[in-house]
Amino acid sequence: MKLIEIIAAVILPPLGVFLKVGIGKQFWINLLLTFLGFIPGVIHALFVIA
Repeated sequence: MKLIEIIAAVILPPLGVFLKVGIGKQFWINLLLTFLGFIPGVIHALFVIA
């Protein structure tokens, strides 16, 4: 499952965060970061998953 979360975080960061923590504060932060720039969203998603 961890591999799927990491792949999802690289392709679509909010999906990776959603798979790990569901819809919560971290999901909305990641969604905002992804809209502001794709790379910050990926970094945040990998941080949340790890």
